[in-house]
Amino acid sequence: MVDLQDIREAHKRIKHAIVKTPVMTSTTIDKMTGCFVYFKCENFQRVGAFKFRGATNALILLLDDEREKGVITHSSGNHAQALSLAASMEGIPCTIVMPSNSPSVKIEATRDYGADIVLCEPTLESRESTAQALIDKHGYTLVHPYNNPTVIAGAGTAALELIEEVGTLDYVFTPVGGGGLLSGTSIATKGLCPDAKVIAVEPKNADDAYRSFKSGELLPSIDPKTIADGLRTSLSELTFSIIREYVDDIITVEEKEILNAMRLHWERMKMIVEPSGAVPLAGLLNLRDRIQPESRIGVIISGGNVDLDTFFTGFERLID
Repeated sequence: MVDLQDIREAHKRIKHAIVKTPVMTSTTIDKMTGCFVYFKCENFQRVGAFKFRGATNALILLLDDEREKGVITHSSGNHAQALSLAASMEGIPCTIVMPSNSPSVKIEATRDYGADIVLCEPTLESRESTAQALIDKHGYTLVHPYNNPTVIAGAGTAALELIEEVGTLDYVFTPVGGGGLLSGTSIATKGLCPDAKVIAVEPKNADDAYRSFKSGELLPSIDPKTIADGLRTSLSELTFSIIREYVDDIITVEEKEILNAMRLHWERMKMIVEPSGAVPLAGLLNLRDRIQPESRIGVIISGGNVDLDTFFTGFERLID
């Protein structure tokens, strides 16, 4: 199990490599919620997502023979990019198994960072079996996107930085997919602000974490169809056990609510935030009438990797 000390040690280990991302506020969102909201902007992290923290921590801790043989993971995009860049910086060979429906912007970025990419069918079973076959053949070390204590400890450093910068919080909102960020965030938050409530937010169209949390039984994701592509994965035994201990609630939001939150980030905060990264703001806006006015709220923006081809195509039509 991961604890606050593990997160502190991870931060010392990786701080030379990561970006200490800014904490931003919005008077518009403060007025909308009646609270003081602090956004930890991991969309400004290396590779545009918090995932670089966990990937870097995991690679630094590898043994020499593991570094020589190389690493592998399966990921739809952000962890893929993070591990690819971190491995390149550490001089470690890296192979990434990516679902064939991964956003093209994430596939190309992963390749540009230096990894070998192997595409697979867009199912968890295909991701895992494809990666395992390569591990069996080449002896790669698996750096799982979230079912890994060192990755979770690295992910928790974002919340650690947030709370150390702004002080005590009453709530922390974070997205949940596989549960790595949520696990690390909840451990850091409860360790530093024991009375704070940790609220996870998940797309209603990919609600396995919500169903698992409410039933007390780990349930798989079944055919998730959400624009928040980073949240289509299922919890693991490890992340589920941490979530059950440290998380106060998991709520779900509709696809339209995610888009509205994403647009609010872009228009009012002038930040590119991907759908997965906008999910916690959607959850906060959903719950605002049930939160005590003037509460201090932390929101983890998990990433900002958006395929902008369609966006710029619209402008190109205007000048053709």
